[in-house]
Amino acid sequence: MIRFLRGFLLILTLAAGPLAAQDLAGPPDLDQIVGDGSVLNYGDWDQMAGRAEAEIAERNTPDERLEEMRGNLAQWRAALLTAQNANSARIATVREQIAALGPAPAEGETEADEISSRRQELAQQLVKLQAPGIAAEEGYRRADGLIREIDRTLRDRQADKLLQLWPSPLNPGNWPEAAIGFADTVQRLWDEVSEAWNDPKAREELFDNLPLILVLLLVAGALVIYVRRWIELFAERLQAGASVRGRHFWALIASLGGIVLPTLGVVALSWALLASGLLGDTGTLIALALPFAGLVIFSMAWLGARAFPRMQDDNAVLPLPPERRAEGRFLSVMMGLVIAAEMLRAAAMDAQAYSDATTSVMSFPILLTGGLLLIRLGRTLRKTRDGDEKSANYGLRLIQLLARGLTVLGIIGPVLAGFGYVQAAEAVIYPAMMSFALVAFLFILQRLIGDAWALITKSDETARDALVPVLAGFALSIAALPLLSLIWGARLSDLTELWTRFTEGYQFGGTKISPSNFLIFAVVFVIGYMLTRLFQGALRTTILPKTRMEPGGQTALVAGVGYVGVFLAALIAINAAGLDLSGLAIVAGALSVGIGFGLQNIVSNFISGIILLVERPVSEGDWIEVGGVQGKVRAISVRSTRIETFDRNDVIVPNADLITGRVTNWTRFNLSGRIIVPVAVAMGSDTRRVEKLLKEIAEEQPLAILNPPPVVAFMGYTATQMNFEIRVILRDVNFGVQVRSDMYHRIIERLAAEGIHIVPPPAPPAEPDPVKTAETVLALADLVDRDKAPVSRRKTGVAVAATDVKGADR
Repeated sequence: MIRFLRGFLLILTLAAGPLAAQDLAGPPDLDQIVGDGSVLNYGDWDQMAGRAEAEIAERNTPDERLEEMRGNLAQWRAALLTAQNANSARIATVREQIAALGPAPAEGETEADEISSRRQELAQQLVKLQAPGIAAEEGYRRADGLIREIDRTLRDRQADKLLQLWPSPLNPGNWPEAAIGFADTVQRLWDEVSEAWNDPKAREELFDNLPLILVLLLVAGALVIYVRRWIELFAERLQAGASVRGRHFWALIASLGGIVLPTLGVVALSWALLASGLLGDTGTLIALALPFAGLVIFSMAWLGARAFPRMQDDNAVLPLPPERRAEGRFLSVMMGLVIAAEMLRAAAMDAQAYSDATTSVMSFPILLTGGLLLIRLGRTLRKTRDGDEKSANYGLRLIQLLARGLTVLGIIGPVLAGFGYVQAAEAVIYPAMMSFALVAFLFILQRLIGDAWALITKSDETARDALVPVLAGFALSIAALPLLSLIWGARLSDLTELWTRFTEGYQFGGTKISPSNFLIFAVVFVIGYMLTRLFQGALRTTILPKTRMEPGGQTALVAGVGYVGVFLAALIAINAAGLDLSGLAIVAGALSVGIGFGLQNIVSNFISGIILLVERPVSEGDWIEVGGVQGKVRAISVRSTRIETFDRNDVIVPNADLITGRVTNWTRFNLSGRIIVPVAVAMGSDTRRVEKLLKEIAEEQPLAILNPPPVVAFMGYTATQMNFEIRVILRDVNFGVQVRSDMYHRIIERLAAEGIHIVPPPAPPAEPDPVKTAETVLALADLVDRDKAPVSRRKTGVAVAATDVKGADR
């Protein structure tokens, strides 16, 4: 039960667990551990390890003593781990000196006396330098083994306690003994008060403190009864204010007074009871437990009011109908009362060392009530559903899973208690209640962060679902995992051991990887990446614009610098972190084959992009045609090229299509280009006159190139018209459409003034009348049937396909 109280207080205060006690002799200080900077005081360590081994072997060693010893061993282990690196720099230097002397001579060979003596001297130095590190490593292994033994012993004892079978509380034969124990507790309290009242000094103390006691009682009543209600009304009124920015945030902050002030009222009540001088040992324990019990009750009531608010709005944690929210608030308060009742029972009766039967019977009603509350709470939470289950978010799915778990645990707990496994039932019922409290608190805290973010950014309430609040909520969920493990029986030393193992790193072959390696890698890589980006920015904006390099070449150079910089940053970061990736070479080689097959198109586009950036057959701003798409090149990356069509649409073309396909570049080397303007005049017109007029029209265009001059060609004639073409080269073909339009205007004006008739283009074929077409097809089919010719018909509307029609001359 002590672990339960500690775990619950951890949730409410987000503080650490109890500190480990110190050994009588205590571990040596850092100066004593390190000594001259490289050598440990192994005498003290050996004595400490010997005492630890003796107490571990003793089966009656209390758990508290084992925890105390474990804390000391953990400190020694950390010091020994640090000492393993003693003289590391000097050892590396001596090894380099030995290597500089060359390899040792083979058997039967000799070397110079000076080199031989120097080699022996350096070898002796190396042995002396390595001795402290070897001793530290041996001590580290010993300390680590002792810590593992203590952890295993404590876990075994914890499992034995959970599986301990007490007398069943459902056995009527155990009820009289429990009644005697309860009556003895009440009688003990009465005797303590009566004895103090009969003592003149105690009565005098009571009357002397009576004004203070009355003031404390008034304060307690006001804070618990009136002030708490006023705070709730104020918070609800503040939340209902539609014009107040951050109303949900300020309402939640104000509602915290509903925990603090009533708890202070219970503290005042406890002080009043202690100041009366009428309490004995049992009464004092109960009075000291009252503030914690009040904190639990008011905290659960606050959680219930926030998770199941009276006013339903978009900011509600759980979408529930009003009657379900009222039930949720009631169940939350009742769970707080159940936990508080167990606290007070333990304070009043555990110190009296009653029998297991008495404890079992007295605990069973509380556990049964807790189980029923969990079942009801699970049923209530199962009603939290969105209108559309497909759109239900992850949080609501988590609530559904929690509801099922609470229902199952609410059934298992009382059943275990009924069979006599009371401690196992306590390990199920109370952690389940605290787990619900933790999950509800996380939901509320995430909403608080979201509202605070909306208030800081001066945004509307939808900003609470932005990326930053969501990431903060995810981080809170990860941070809550240690608290959840403490709730369900994990020891604080278990968590510290996991953290120690994590920080020390893990061995993979000949490489030891720790979080510090990844941190160094990340820092060095980020620095290299930022320097690369800064250099790219300087190239793009300061250096390259002053050169004669065209924009495409500048883009290619900047992109190449970026890829080289990122590659070098990764190499430097790996080297700085001390990561040896040689063991992964075979795996990387095997993966590269599979990746090559799977990503061959991407690799092809990547290589093509590099070719485009180096050879530059296409540059930004060019007018190109590829795959039936015409437009201007707006951007060239290593994977694709973005083309903006003349309809202002963006077309993403893979770079491989630009390398392997046929590409027409209208403006790569110059902007000049030819346009052709066809003209048709009526038969009988003077061809020479028409040719002269069209040539004048072409030559008067400002963008027309006169060398070579425009050409007017007589392309042919029909019975009704003569066809001409104006072929003119423009200095900038990008204006071809405008020039062609202007030329047509001038052609109409000049030919009309000369009396030359222009033949209009042929009209498009008229759309066939579907009714007449159907009648014709049916008549033809009827004629075919008369001649008994083979025909295949397709029943799609009235269309009939004839494969062989006899008498086609009809």
